[in-house]
Amino acid sequence: MITTSEEIKRRLWDGANDLRGSMDASRYKDYMLGLMFYKFLSDQTLATFRSTAGVSKSANNVQKYEEAYQQLGDTLTGMIQKVLGYYVLPEHLYQTWVKDIRNGDFELQKVMDSLNSFERNIEIKGDADDFKGLFSTSIIDLTDSALGNDLNKRSKNIKDLILLFADLDMVDLQNGDVLGDAYEYLIGQFASSAGKKAGEFYTPRQVSEVLAQIVVKSSDISSVYDPTVGSGSLLLTVGKHLNKNAQRDLHYYGQEFITETYNLTRMNLLLHGVRPENMDIKNGNTLAEDWPEDPERPEEGVQFDAVVMNPPYSDSKWNKHEDKPLKVSDPRFADFGILPPDSKGDFAYLMHGLYHLGQKGTMAIVLPHGVLFRGGTEGQIRKRLLEKNYIDAVIGLPSNMFTNTGIPVCVMILKKNRELSDPVLLLDSSEHFVKIGKQNVLREKDIAQIVDTYVDKTEVTGYSHLANRKEIIENEYNLNIPRYVEAIDSEIPQDVDGHLLGGIPMKNIADLKVLNSIVKDVLDNALTPLREGYVELNESVDDLTKEVLADERVKNKSAEVEGKVTEYLQKYWGKLISVDSETELEDLRDEMLTEIKQILSKFDYLDAYAGYQIIAEIWKNTLFNDTELIVGMGFYTAGRTREPNMVTKGTGQKKHEEQDGWIGAIVPNDLIAKNLYSELVQKIADSKEQLTTTESELSELVEAAKVEDSDENSILYDSIKKNKDDEPQDSFDNKKIKAELKAAEKESDEYQLLHKVSTLMKQKSKLNTGIKNQEKELQSTVYDRIENLTNEEIDNLVYEKWFGGIETKILNLVEAPLKDELQILETLNARYSTTLSDLEKETEQVESEFESLLSELVVK
Repeated sequence: MITTSEEIKRRLWDGANDLRGSMDASRYKDYMLGLMFYKFLSDQTLATFRSTAGVSKSANNVQKYEEAYQQLGDTLTGMIQKVLGYYVLPEHLYQTWVKDIRNGDFELQKVMDSLNSFERNIEIKGDADDFKGLFSTSIIDLTDSALGNDLNKRSKNIKDLILLFADLDMVDLQNGDVLGDAYEYLIGQFASSAGKKAGEFYTPRQVSEVLAQIVVKSSDISSVYDPTVGSGSLLLTVGKHLNKNAQRDLHYYGQEFITETYNLTRMNLLLHGVRPENMDIKNGNTLAEDWPEDPERPEEGVQFDAVVMNPPYSDSKWNKHEDKPLKVSDPRFADFGILPPDSKGDFAYLMHGLYHLGQKGTMAIVLPHGVLFRGGTEGQIRKRLLEKNYIDAVIGLPSNMFTNTGIPVCVMILKKNRELSDPVLLLDSSEHFVKIGKQNVLREKDIAQIVDTYVDKTEVTGYSHLANRKEIIENEYNLNIPRYVEAIDSEIPQDVDGHLLGGIPMKNIADLKVLNSIVKDVLDNALTPLREGYVELNESVDDLTKEVLADERVKNKSAEVEGKVTEYLQKYWGKLISVDSETELEDLRDEMLTEIKQILSKFDYLDAYAGYQIIAEIWKNTLFNDTELIVGMGFYTAGRTREPNMVTKGTGQKKHEEQDGWIGAIVPNDLIAKNLYSELVQKIADSKEQLTTTESELSELVEAAKVEDSDENSILYDSIKKNKDDEPQDSFDNKKIKAELKAAEKESDEYQLLHKVSTLMKQKSKLNTGIKNQEKELQSTVYDRIENLTNEEIDNLVYEKWFGGIETKILNLVEAPLKDELQILETLNARYSTTLSDLEKETEQVESEFESLLSELVVK
């Protein structure tokens, strides 16, 4: 059975939550991610042994490796070392731990010995810096009381964690980058759980995407540098957006001050398949000691094609880490002739990155908004950056995007090869997001719009502006985005004459751009002139809406969009069901997203980015998972594959997973039922409707029986179920109803009412049993049908799963701007429908009625 990346992510994160108990997420990540990486090293060791020794994968590889090591000793490990740059001895393999656990021979000391052995072997060999210190006791401390108060508890917790990865083949998972994705996902989840403690090691995915896509689309990249590398996510995101050839040759550079995070970076890159020779990651303070340096050009520093960075915000200790504070003579700052203030290190990190940026490269850095407008030495640095024409763009992002701060941030893009006449792009994306939990998150369409606007250097009202040198000088080199991009005020100004005399101002009608452009005659016919410059509606907005949406021009536009979208879906349907490689998948997604945007952009007044988001969500919700299975087993085999439906039962110590039937690997059970067994589905639905009616009638009788002095109360109250305090509940006691009915005189009112309740209760019981049996029959039938679906049935069912309702969603984009303006028209009509004269008449009427009432009052 093929396991998808989504399943692995879910399983590992659920496992992490179950196992870590009360341990802080920021600390537990070191244990979980460290042991996960050690499993990868062990699997790589065995895979390399297998391939060099010609051992089949089905053989007992651990035993074969042990036997070969007994015969060949250092010759064997030396051979593995030559291929991988490291090795794990047979007795220290992760698989040996698992075997000991299952045999009841596990000792926590063996894990500690294994990790220490790996560290020693690497140190002795001396040529594998990328692996040194990964498992030092300062990071993975198996004596830590947070793992358990005593040795037995610590041993149990580590055993559970070891078994979490036991059946995962890390080498196979790495081939499709499933392992790297899962590792990156876990880092993100731990960051989210750790809250403010996450700021030092994780940049949210959507922010990484903005920076990475911009630098990749701006420069030819063979080297990328992150001076505050954190978990390495920014570096990896840059690599992900390059083609496969460029990815293979890309050299990754990064520096990280916190040792635990530095280890995380190295593991993350290695798990993503980055070769050790293609990565230079250093554990050190970026600002205190410049790195990397070019020995041949000590005053210039190594230059990179891309520099990306998410440094600590307004770092007040940036120049206090060493005994000798940095001076303006430092080559990184000398060109500016000034240092940033001691209390805020934002520009120090920027200048460091800029110093290492190649002449044709692109730098993207995340900064607090203060750098755009603060004065003093920061103002002087900003002025110098603008005078040297280094700032290419400033992108304002929403607030509350990071786990460690709620402040809004910006992305600054810098280049050294800008023409003197090139303007600076100011872009405001601060209101473009969706709230997920406590965080604001950029959607796929928001990322795409930012990147497109940057690449095309387009001006969009209320969103982006190209500021020339003259404007910037007039603003005294202040780059605060609202100075250049004025937010669109959605509030329509009040019109005094309209309020006094009535009528909708024609200037407001003229602002209805979409209606005037597409159905101007329909709009004009719905308006009657009142006086110069003012009109009134001569029909309801509801009626006008029906006319507009039924207009041939609107219908023709909808039909044209529908035709293009249907064509588009048919084209990609063929590609998706025949996809045969993980590489092709990523390219296919990008191709689909780009093409839907291009198709929809050709239609006026249609939000192409909203259409982009629709396709992006289909990929997220279904296509990523399904196409992984299609790559692994083929479309129709995947369509006829069923998997155990595993559900979690119990809580605490009794919490466990067990199978509850089957589910289709890519064909949903509910679609099989709806499309292939519609009669039985309808039969169940009818029975449930009957049951609802029956339960409603019984509830009404119960409520009536609670009303004192009613017939129902005198006859039925005693038969209502009571709690221990003798308070009536919401149902009848079946035994009491039967007894009362048996004692009642036939044909009496009492008998009739009791008989009605008894009949309804029997009917309810019968319906419940019938529904249960029908659902069981449907369920069993569907389980069997999954494996016997025809190719045509799979085609129809999967097409509906992937693309069902897409045409409707995109056609709604045609109608949306028209409906928005019709809503504005309704607001305007309501606003100016009551004049001052009307209000005066209403006042006179109220006063007259009040005087009439007073005259009728008699004082006694």
